[in-house]
Amino acid sequence: MPECRNCGSFVTERYVRVFAPEGMEEVRVCPSCEDMVRDGAGVREARSKRV
Repeated sequence: MPECRNCGSFVTERYVRVFAPEGMEEVRVCPSCEDMVRDGAGVREARSKRV
């Protein structure tokens, strides 16, 4: 099963297909990651808390 590389949470194959960089089978961050966000080709710490 696919999972988030940052927090280890389960993500669907559809989520991976949409948000993982080409050639990767895992996403770098997911909606469960409150402290990290995607930023272009990378990942960075969130600037503000998500509610």
